Amino acid sequence: MQTIPVIDMDNLQDPFLRDTTIAEIGDALVNIGFFAITNHRVDLALIQKAYNIAGEFFNLTDEQKKKYEDVTLKGQRGYTSFGREHAKDHKYPDLKEFWHVGRDSIITNKWPSEIVDFKSVFEQLYSQLESCSNELLKACSIYLNLEENTLPSTTVEGNNILRVIHYPPIPDSAHPSSLRAAPHEDINLITLLPAATDAGLELLQKNGEWLPIHSVEGQIIVDAGDMLQELTNGHFKSTTHRVVNPNNSRSRRFSMPYFVHPRSEIRLSNRYLAGEFLTQRLRELGL
Repeated sequence: MQTIPVIDMDNLQDPFLRDTTIAEIGDALVNIGFFAITNHRVDLALIQKAYNIAGEFFNLTDEQKKKYEDVTLKGQRGYTSFGREHAKDHKYPDLKEFWHVGRDSIITNKWPSEIVDFKSVFEQLYSQLESCSNELLKACSIYLNLEENTLPSTTVEGNNILRVIHYPPIPDSAHPSSLRAAPHEDINLITLLPAATDAGLELLQKNGEWLPIHSVEGQIIVDAGDMLQELTNGHFKSTTHRVVNPNNSRSRRFSMPYFVHPRSEIRLSNRYLAGEFLTQRLRELGL
């Protein structure tokens, strides 16, 4: 059983269930900032293949992986090595390494020559997650009493990022305060997270207690980011979440969040353009 609302995306195509489903999506973002979706039309076999390929890449040597790390790109493409990123206001690094895929039209992607299918698989997954995110943003627009393409139109040619994360076994040298991902909020509009390979994701509830979110095969977890909270003047909630360390320090975990971003020139509020907001947060994350 999942611990957050679970919404069937097929119901958005049913004229008798569409309005109720849109209300469920909007209410979840207002009340807790998280929900899960099923029947999302993202190929489950493709997700599994992507995880298999991720395992191949992160099994490479540090020397091989670091060929694809370019610090001048501020972590926006290619490889980011273990311990480089930390949560906002948290001085200890997250216990993870990751790879970023984005739009070539914004920054040219890097692709590891050692893994033959890496490029084709992750380009397909990126495209399918983008289509799914557009349907969700349409529902959010309607919930806000806006024209349905209002939010999706802000993300056309936006800097959407597919982050392929490896949480390796906990090293003996890790600081006791380091987590796989320390408490944080996402920067972007919405995040789509296909079921991770292991447990660990938790969200902070209003009562101050942490709620585990289960990794259920076939589900995609959706959450609101800080940009959507800013854009809606706090109506949709960007909820604090984390990835805790496992009981077995030798276990590995993989996840693939897809971060949906508006174009840099989109005004989120009187205070921020999207590009300014992103730059500020990347500095806070150590990137």
